[in-house]
Formats: sequence, structure tokens, C-alpha cells
Amino acid sequence: MRLPNRCEVRGKLHQLSTTGGLLNVEKPLDEKLEVELVFHLGEATIREKAEIMFPMWATQGWIQPFRFIDLPESSKRALQTTLLSFVQRQPAT
Repeated sequence: MRLPNRCEVRGKLHQLSTTGGLLNVEKPLDEKLEVELVFHLGEATIREKAEIMFPMWATQGWIQPFRFIDLPESSKRALQTTLLSFVQRQPAT
């Protein structure tokens, strides 16, 4: 994540959808903070604006929810297609 002051914070994607997701972070960020979120998903690189939501304590760090802000339709389709391909690869149980 790139913060408004240009500092970068690393986290691990915990959950992802076309509207937002959850990140595992060492230290929580302030609610309503707007960041630039950059991550790789399959062969695609996603670089979009996101709003940070209220963090939750987890056993090893923090879970930081976020929602995408003004996600362009092209990015939304690419994200949806890539996520769908991951789901379809999972073996049936």
C-alpha cells in the first residue's frame, strides 16, 4: 500500500473480491485513509485506490479491511475473471 505521504506499507492479502478485501498487516492503519493498493494476482498487476476500514486484531497482527474506490470497469472485469479462474481451479470436495 502506498499511503498519502508516499510511505509504503506491506501486507498480505487475506481475502479479495471485486469490491474490496482484507489485508494482514503488522500495524493497523487509520480508518477512512485513502491508499494506492498494488498487488499481483495471477499474471495481472492491480494498482487501484482503496479506502481503509476499521481494523480488527488477529492472533498474528491485524486484519485491515479495505474497499476499492472508483474501480474502473476494465479493472473490475480483470479482477473478476482472475478470481473466477482461481475458484474454478479448486478441486471439488
